[in-house]
Amino acid sequence: MSALVWRAVLAAALVCGIGLLPWLTRTDPALTVLKARSADRDPSPAVVADIRSQLGLENGPFTLLGQWLGGLWRGDAGRSWLSGDEVAPAVLHALGVSLLLMAVALAVAAGTAALVCARTLWLGAHRRLDGRRAGGGSAVLAALPEFLTASVLATVVGVQWGWLPALGWYGPQWTVLPALALGLPAGAVIGRLLDDLLPGAFAEPWALAAAARGLPGRRIARQAVRRCLPGLLPNLGLFVVGLTGGAVAVEQIFDIPGLGRTTLQAALAQDLPVLQAGTLALVLLAAVTAALAALATRWLVGPALRDGALPSLHRPTPPARRILPLVQGGLLIAVVALGLPRDPLALDTGERLRSPSRSHPFGTDALGRDVLARVAHGALDTLLLALAIGAATLLTGVLLGLLPRLSGPLVDTVNAVPPVLLALLVTAVVGSGPATPALAVGAVAWAPLAAHTSALLRQERAALHVTATRGLGADRWYLLRCDLLPAVLPPVVRHALLRLPGIALALASLAFLGLGAQPPSPEWGLLLAENQPYAERAPWAVLAPAAVLALLGALAVSVAGGVAGGRRRRGRAGPRTAAAAATEAPAASRELVGTG
Repeated sequence: MSALVWRAVLAAALVCGIGLLPWLTRTDPALTVLKARSADRDPSPAVVADIRSQLGLENGPFTLLGQWLGGLWRGDAGRSWLSGDEVAPAVLHALGVSLLLMAVALAVAAGTAALVCARTLWLGAHRRLDGRRAGGGSAVLAALPEFLTASVLATVVGVQWGWLPALGWYGPQWTVLPALALGLPAGAVIGRLLDDLLPGAFAEPWALAAAARGLPGRRIARQAVRRCLPGLLPNLGLFVVGLTGGAVAVEQIFDIPGLGRTTLQAALAQDLPVLQAGTLALVLLAAVTAALAALATRWLVGPALRDGALPSLHRPTPPARRILPLVQGGLLIAVVALGLPRDPLALDTGERLRSPSRSHPFGTDALGRDVLARVAHGALDTLLLALAIGAATLLTGVLLGLLPRLSGPLVDTVNAVPPVLLALLVTAVVGSGPATPALAVGAVAWAPLAAHTSALLRQERAALHVTATRGLGADRWYLLRCDLLPAVLPPVVRHALLRLPGIALALASLAFLGLGAQPPSPEWGLLLAENQPYAERAPWAVLAPAAVLALLGALAVSVAGGVAGGRRRRGRAGPRTAAAAATEAPAASRELVGTG
């Protein structure tokens, strides 16, 4: 009941904050609405006064907010300040479009995740796991910007090849390209998280017993996936909401009338009834998704979660190979070192859109600027900022993940806010500036890590060795310090490293939509946004920053593979020793069985 009240308070605070957005930004909503209705009309005092009278702005923001909230009980979400049409039908239509796109994108993501985990599933089912994980292919997919993938698919597959429609929303065929743009990176991230948990599932007693009895490997692999899903369902729910309301750039490129694009247009035009209704729909969707994820977790785990009879999924990970991250890091450093001595702002209109050459290894952009110089100088801002945000979100996510009753509703509410709207809210609170995109991304990037921490902590608390240690008299602090955190932190740290390219992409997406870095900054997202219109004539101008982003993703995956949990300490006096001995002896016997 307390979680429900907390969720309602957060939703009400969010909707009320949106209702006060024009007054927080100290802008006149009448002028913004007039510009959105007719940009050429003269904003004379009489015209502005007439609009203020039509919208009832003289009554003040709190009266308008109260009237809108009062109408919700009757199913009336008000009328659009721009068109005058009823808001509820328009928002429901946009929600339906986004849900359909999300469903197709989830199907693409499921297929991508299956491909990422295929090797681990096959080796685990045949008892041949050697500790190596999925490679750089999934990292490249996860690091590709959605708006860049959407642009390439629309230009190449839709326009040049003519295989699928590239613009509009008129039937099932129009869902394929945007679903690919959304589903491929999401599936790569989900597949990496699942691949991280599968070796622990294949090492559990039930898997060894099933293999000894001669059960088919396909059945063992299917049960291993089922064993790992409870730890991923909260993050999967976040992906559902994010794909529904956060696909703003993709909906813009493909001209899809979805909820993300609708809320973006309403936010820019300060059409408050539409913006409030769209945000409320996303918050409700987040609540429903979280409830379904919780029910699915209970159904998958069964009474073992309640009875404290689960084995631990998280075991020490074999050390990763060091050559690959050194090579990837060396390439990244080489690109930065070669480009830093060059001037990223030097203009030469006679060298516009030149292909790569000895003087310009990455070619030039539409203004004749050296792309290598801009990529290298942008790396300093993008990488350092992404690292700082990643460290802050990791700390915040772990701390809030330890308090699931507090963070659960907060995670769902924060994740329901489209990044563009969050950037506008941050701008309203702290003002515009170079720190605004970082604050906007950091305000939401901790949510997946908190959800992951809570899910793993819930399962680890039900592990047999924790139950035994608790029965021997260990207090909560001892359990947290010696049992829970050593098991939960390594996979969450690996998750944070996998999210590092995603943070850079979020900054890039805001720049692509005009809410991040501004020209002539060489920030990577702005590079992609500036050069995207010339992708067909000068693909190198887009491929260079995209390739560096993909290299960053591959490096993050390689480094994450080396983050392993330390082995539990043995021979220590106190409650831990007996419990550890009780659980490690079967583990040792299982290792002997596996090598026999």
